[in-house]
Amino acid sequence: MKPEEIGILIVDDEASVRDSLYQWFKADGYRVDTADEGTRALKKLQENAWDIVLLDIKMPGMDGIELQKRIKGIDNNIVTIIMTAYASVDTAIQGLKDGAFDYITKPIDPDDLSRLIRNAVEKRRLVTENIQLRQHIEELLLPEEVVGESPAIKRVMDMVDTVARTDATVMVLGESGTGKELIARAIHSRSSRRYFPIIAINCGAYTEGLLESELFGHEKGSFTGAMYRRKGKLEMADKGTLFLDEIGNISEKMQMDLLRVIETKKFTRLGGDKTIDVDFRIICATNKNLEKAIKDGSFREDLYYRLNVFSIVLPTLKERREDIPLIARYFLKQYAQSMNKDVIDFSPQAREAFTGYDWPGNIRELRNAVERAVVVAKGKYIQIDDIAFPFPSVSAAEGVESLEEMEKRHILKILNQTKGNIAQASEILGISRLTLYNKIEKYNFRKDELNKQYL
Repeated sequence: MKPEEIGILIVDDEASVRDSLYQWFKADGYRVDTADEGTRALKKLQENAWDIVLLDIKMPGMDGIELQKRIKGIDNNIVTIIMTAYASVDTAIQGLKDGAFDYITKPIDPDDLSRLIRNAVEKRRLVTENIQLRQHIEELLLPEEVVGESPAIKRVMDMVDTVARTDATVMVLGESGTGKELIARAIHSRSSRRYFPIIAINCGAYTEGLLESELFGHEKGSFTGAMYRRKGKLEMADKGTLFLDEIGNISEKMQMDLLRVIETKKFTRLGGDKTIDVDFRIICATNKNLEKAIKDGSFREDLYYRLNVFSIVLPTLKERREDIPLIARYFLKQYAQSMNKDVIDFSPQAREAFTGYDWPGNIRELRNAVERAVVVAKGKYIQIDDIAFPFPSVSAAEGVESLEEMEKRHILKILNQTKGNIAQASEILGISRLTLYNKIEKYNFRKDELNKQYL
């Protein structure tokens, strides 16, 4: 930083000291001002921005130690340097403990002071760069936007802002596809842990053995195929946030192991004997009724209460219908840009159809529908023919079909589109593969039905 970019405030009740220091710093090109006691110094600190404050310990009224505390209350990044006589060195050391950068004894040696100011300027430069870097990181770490203006989603975001300021464990509840991971990332990005990673793991996607390895990591040779040491998600989330999705699907053993880690913040890798300390915040999510799971014995009650310190229940898309056009346009803009297509909006008929549909797969299904519509769109507007899922008929002549019939027809449509690929179809529908198998069994689809293309 150039001298003219640095502001130095001198606080001393001795006029000769103030004048000498003022002339020294002014000659070196610094922006300088003086105050003869603490109250006037605080007034100048409120009126202008100062980078470095030199303050005398012994002054009438407010002494230097008290003034330094007041300065840190105004701006903790201001660099303070204490000026003291030899007899007050012990007091100066107390000032260092309270946050002073350094101290210098009177009578002041010009060379010592010049060196001290150079070091103070360098510290101020590093502080400024650190602040700018953090601001830049915060911009880069902004999560995907939570879109919506409905009262339901505003209540959710109020809860996010409230709990983000704490380190409490959060349980996010809601149907599949409602955006539970997005809310978890919003909490993390607003928390004091935002400069450290958020590590996500889908507990329902692993067998017990694989989930144990994913969470705790393993040592080389701890099991067949363990060719090297591997860090687990717990270790990777140190100082940050661990997001456990589908927490209701973990086994009883994993529940017990996880509870132990939450309580002790310690664990060992598989095959290892070294205890590893970790500091992380847990956010978990599920679409299961865990209270029912506790009653039937499939989920530990003690773990439930450790995880459910603060809960957020996400509304379905049907419950925030007024947000559907906003979310659809948000996805349209994303996909049009990524596909380099000149699609700018939905036709009135397409918009009405989107808003009128109940979206059993919630936001995930809406996102998929918009992506597909952008792919097939021929002009600037998404037309109703570009939409790939069935809408309920509202014609009085045709009658209104039941939700069950609509669901059956929609599942058939997706199964035909994916040529029977269960994994792909369940992802599009926003349900688990097990749920999809149950739906297929429930509706008892015929082979000829699965060969049709439903429009």
